[in-house]
Amino acid sequence: MSLGVSAIGQGLLYGLIGLGLFLTFRVLDFPDMTVEGTFPFGAAVAVSAITHGISPIVATLLATGAGMLAGLATGLLTTKGRIPVLLAGILVMTGLFSINLRIMGRANLSLLHQANLFQESFLKDLPPYFNSVVIGLVVAVVVVGLLILFLNTQLGQGFIAAGDNPNMARSLGIDPDHQMVLGLMVGNGLVGLAGGLLAQNNGYADVNMGIGVIVIGLAAIIIGEVVFGELTLSQRLVAVILGSILYRFVLLVVLALGFNADDLKLISAVVLAIAIMVPQIDHQLRLRRVLQKGVQVHG
Repeated sequence: MSLGVSAIGQGLLYGLIGLGLFLTFRVLDFPDMTVEGTFPFGAAVAVSAITHGISPIVATLLATGAGMLAGLATGLLTTKGRIPVLLAGILVMTGLFSINLRIMGRANLSLLHQANLFQESFLKDLPPYFNSVVIGLVVAVVVVGLLILFLNTQLGQGFIAAGDNPNMARSLGIDPDHQMVLGLMVGNGLVGLAGGLLAQNNGYADVNMGIGVIVIGLAAIIIGEVVFGELTLSQRLVAVILGSILYRFVLLVVLALGFNADDLKLISAVVLAIAIMVPQIDHQLRLRRVLQKGVQVHG
């Protein structure tokens, strides 16, 4: 049972990465590689702040702000420097590796004997791993609620329009470049928040902890879409969180079958590839059935 509870807690926290990626990958329609640097950046800022005596709540907010700054850097390189967004993300991700080392002073920084959000007094009486579920659930509900409110404002509708059709948005007086910068800042802010929370939950920050997080985020998005099908935009945000939880359970099952924990990155990539292929295979099968019916009717 404890493993299942842990998977739910981890799924809720990693779901924030999925939400951040959803804004760029699904709404603005481009992949953002910055997240692989933003995630450890948020972790490094949060852990370093806590070890310097800053309260865990303020440290978590600083991690969110750090993520937004990383997104701003990618946005400016893309919109002002005219660097392709994929390359801009890779450049910022690479630069953040050195910045993280500067912030922590080493490759790995522990929170041993330091207070964090998951050790608050109201969580101490809970069974093992339930603290991550409570914190993850509260943060996920707040973030999803704020995103739904944002996307239903005039600014949010402009943000969606810029992703759907930049030329039409421009004709309506909406600047797609501004919307891109906004999306990158909000998306990476959520990833920085996830980094800060997961570093506190794990008890340390590491410069290499961002490797593969884009796969985790995309898996949450794709699995949510495959499992829950056609949804409204607001419902898709909830589906991303649920997809993240399902993804953690898939990994749990795979490990229970005897696979080595060292293979998790490979397994993650395989799971994502299968999740992406499932809708395509389903579409091909439906098309084939329609064609066969057509042949039978004409026959």
